[in-house]
Amino acid sequence: QVDLAESGGGSVQAGGSLNLSCVASAYTSHSRCLGWFRQAPGKEREGVAAFYTEGNRAFYADSVSGRFTISHDNAKNTISLRMNSLKPEDTGMYFCTSGPVGDCLGGRCYRLCSEVWGKGTQVTVSS
Repeated sequence: QVDLAESGGGSVQAGGSLNLSCVASAYTSHSRCLGWFRQAPGKEREGVAAFYTEGNRAFYADSVSGRFTISHDNAKNTISLRMNSLKPEDTGMYFCTSGPVGDCLGGRCYRLCSEVWGKGTQVTVSS
């Protein structure tokens, strides 16, 4: 089992930046991939980005590609999500996730790392 703890959410104006962090309690078979999902009010959760530690690959949803960057610190079992050029539609609760898959190929990889969930951190972007 692995526990995930997010930090770094907050409020920002459109065009601004935020950096989210997630610490995994350990590197286990349940944290071979680490990722981020988000949920806007009244909407379903959607995948944002994922990092696969064995393949050393990152994947992004089309809606954030080019604006968000996911990074992984193997020694600290952490991932970060740098969010630039934020838009009001980026508003939502952001959840750190992890899973047992160490590598991935294909267009859906950004949303396949979702076995374990953190409690979430709120991001609010105002226009």
